[in-house]
Amino acid sequence: MLVHTVFFWLKEDLSEEQRADFFRGLETLKEIPSSGPVTTGTPSATAKRPVIVDSYDFGLTCVFESVEEHDVYQAHEIHQKFINGCAQYWDKVQVYDYD
Repeated sequence: MLVHTVFFWLKEDLSEEQRADFFRGLETLKEIPSSGPVTTGTPSATAKRPVIVDSYDFGLTCVFESVEEHDVYQAHEIHQKFINGCAQYWDKVQVYDYD
């Protein structure tokens, strides 16, 4: 099993429509076939603690059975369309993959 978690920090000067466009793009990633769940969201309203990072705007988590399935996801046309259409909206992306 491989868990792929991505955090996005959007540009601060985006309009609400641009933020909505980014989120619509992010949601399309759920259409890519995978063996496990694909979830998206925003920082939770959990209590602030020194170990909590909540400065990001959106998060994505995908669960794959293998690195090979992850690689298919990365190359998938929906994923590529998301990157090409939405990269203009983010300042920073951070990826955490673990087995």
